[in-house]
Amino acid sequence: MEDRVDVRLGDTAQITCIFLTEDGPGGNIIQWFYVTRTGEKQRIYYLESGMSYPEKGTPFSDRISVNGTGATGEVVLTIDDVQLKDEVEFICIVKSLTDGTAEGRTKLRVFQAPAPPTIVGAQKGISINEDTLSKIGTCEVKNGYPKPNITWYKDKTPIRSSLEEVRVSPSITTESSGLYSVKSELSMKVIKEDADALFSCEITYFAPGGETLMVETSPINITVYYPHTALKMWVESPKGQIKEGDNVVIHCSGDGNNPYTSFSINSKQTLSSDSSELVLENVTRLNSGEYVCTALDMESFNEITENITVFVNYLEDVVIKPEKIIEVPQGEEGQATCNAMSSLPTQTSWFKNGEEVAKGHTLILNDATFDTAGTYVCVVTAQEVEGLERIGTLRVYIQGKPEILPPVSTEIEESMDTTVDLNCYVRGYPYPTVTWSTSEGESLPAAPETETDDGVLSTVSVKVTGDVIVFCNATSSLGEDSMAFNIKAITHTTPETTSPTISPSTTVTTHSPVKPQTDNPSETLKKEGSGVIIAVIIICILLLAILGSVLYFLYKKGKICGRSGKQDLSKGKAGKDNIVVEMKSDNTEEAVLLGVNGEKQLQ
Repeated sequence: MEDRVDVRLGDTAQITCIFLTEDGPGGNIIQWFYVTRTGEKQRIYYLESGMSYPEKGTPFSDRISVNGTGATGEVVLTIDDVQLKDEVEFICIVKSLTDGTAEGRTKLRVFQAPAPPTIVGAQKGISINEDTLSKIGTCEVKNGYPKPNITWYKDKTPIRSSLEEVRVSPSITTESSGLYSVKSELSMKVIKEDADALFSCEITYFAPGGETLMVETSPINITVYYPHTALKMWVESPKGQIKEGDNVVIHCSGDGNNPYTSFSINSKQTLSSDSSELVLENVTRLNSGEYVCTALDMESFNEITENITVFVNYLEDVVIKPEKIIEVPQGEEGQATCNAMSSLPTQTSWFKNGEEVAKGHTLILNDATFDTAGTYVCVVTAQEVEGLERIGTLRVYIQGKPEILPPVSTEIEESMDTTVDLNCYVRGYPYPTVTWSTSEGESLPAAPETETDDGVLSTVSVKVTGDVIVFCNATSSLGEDSMAFNIKAITHTTPETTSPTISPSTTVTTHSPVKPQTDNPSETLKKEGSGVIIAVIIICILLLAILGSVLYFLYKKGKICGRSGKQDLSKGKAGKDNIVVEMKSDNTEEAVLLGVNGEKQLQ
């Protein structure tokens, strides 16, 4: 018999008993026994002369069978659904009639692979200043047979217990099923380097055939608290140079890892486990200076500090001299300066109507004209810091007597009863007063004047009732100027003509011209009445040509102007009031004379 037979829990076990005897078949008695926990032998099977039966009332009665009769010198005990309690020693006893009695023994070994192991790390951080060993984690494996073993590893290196620095505490639990569960707890005195270490555990268990198997858990990392030995301080935002109006974020961080460390920046307390942040909103130059970060370890009461210097760049509002307004006599030179105090080098530019007209702090206006007048913008920029810019404005007036800008035309033709808008643009400063009058001495009310950079714009509406001259008069303390607008009224008539056909006349209708629009404030609006007049003249010429053709045709036919036998101006009763025109029909030779009074006369 084999010394041992291995089988997995729940599988079928077969134990073979081989023997030699001189007796023939049926001459042997074969019995199977097992050894109880108390060391006693208990029979579980009996085989004799071809008769076999399991013993009743044993743990194996319903689960065993024997193959073979012994005639071949071999019998096999089969055990179904092997249980942990089946792990005992089995005895095969063979009794021969001639050779005596012999026995053999086999131990049955049962195996069960455990569940995958689990590992749980410490739930809170561990300080390197702890006086006692700190719990690192727990590793556990359940329901294995025989008992599994647990080994701890740190960065792939096995951990062995030592009295002062490492302790591995195993515990074994026998489940109600008879399987084993093993738990192991690792405790250590940690050092700073353990913050980056990986801990794991490995289990080993036995399998049938004497094989040893291993399963390793996933690694875990623990939180290690250690004091700060150095601090780092920096401006997180903005990147680059700081200017007034920025929001500044200052950070302070240490090389340690300790929740019991408090940080403060310039005595402004902030709460954070491993870093500190100070936010300065809308900074000014007063926020410039040295900022100190202090870290205090509440366990050891050690204190370390670090500092940083913050400088806030500034650019003050521009100062323009003369302030806001400058008056320059026409033809002379004007001068203004623009500057702003700054912590950085600056650049100054002058703009007018969006275009750069000068560089530098001083604006010089040579030989000033009315075109020189306007609003000048001074821009001071600190180019080293984006967005650091200040703007100021200067209004320039050019002193001079009024000067009326001539419009495109002062000769205006317009239809009767229409309204003409006249614009008069006057340059000069002080702003001149503009009045409107007619050649007949009548004053015209004007709309409110509009002031511009170099003068005023005045508008008046004139209703055309006849030919008139309108005067724009500009007056100031420095002089005066005037301009005349000659308005010619156009009267439209309806021309008539006589046709030889039944239609008695043709009428031509004229329309009032549409006033054109202009964007030039100094240009008066010119009407299109002359175009209508030309059209009427052309139509009249055409009508006269038609009438001439008809008269010539009648003359050729002898109907007028003394043609023989056709008309006698002195004959008959017609007098000076009875002008007669002969009409002749194509269908009759009868001539009908139509008198002015409408009476018929036969010739």
